[in-house]
Amino acid sequence: MSNHKKQFIYILRPAPHLREEANWTEKENEAVGRHFAFLKKLLGEGRLILAGKTDGLDERTFGIVILEAASEQEAFALMRSDPGVAEGIMGADLFGYHVALMRGNEE
Repeated sequence: MSNHKKQFIYILRPAPHLREEANWTEKENEAVGRHFAFLKKLLGEGRLILAGKTDGLDERTFGIVILEAASEQEAFALMRSDPGVAEGIMGADLFGYHVALMRGNEE
């Protein structure tokens, strides 16, 4: 079995009822805090390449997480264990991905 890491991207979208700020409670805010801590942990482990979110909060809002994993199954398990996803705050879709260009890595 190869130890070669593959890249994946998962696209996050807020649950439909959370596209209005008035519907957010402390429960959702705490889940987002756990989501951010999860991503920071992946970054510290060298698994996270990039994570971010579009501005605003509406039907067009989305976030992305680009990570490395040994397999699609591992990437899927990581995505599903993301507290934002696991707690139903965000829906997520996983795709194989390949970063072609990145600042600081122009070789």
